[in-house]
Amino acid sequence: MKRAKIYMHNSWAGTLTEDSEGFHFVYEKDYLKRDDAEPISLTLPLSANPYRSNFLFPFFDGLIPEGWLLDIAQKNWKVDFRDRMGILLVTCRDCIGAVSVEPIETLEDGN
Repeated sequence: MKRAKIYMHNSWAGTLTEDSEGFHFVYEKDYLKRDDAEPISLTLPLSANPYRSNFLFPFFDGLIPEGWLLDIAQKNWKVDFRDRMGILLVTCRDCIGAVSVEPIETLEDGN
């Protein structure tokens, strides 16, 4: 299982997970209570209900670099080009814009 904290303007907005059932995104309850809470994307409006998908949500997939920059990232971190969540976790810690991604280390990762 792969997990990441998703930040909006440096505030923990939600958690993205990839597991055997696909991809899941859920907003943090504290984030939803904020007066200044903004949706991560128009395709992921603020909701207490989790979002589910069989593929990486297009918004998050769009954060992944392309072209020669993606080639460099894949070679440096030895991430399979088909592992979109893996690429997201290693390349999107400091994205351009309001959203950033922080990997959550799990016991399955050896920690």
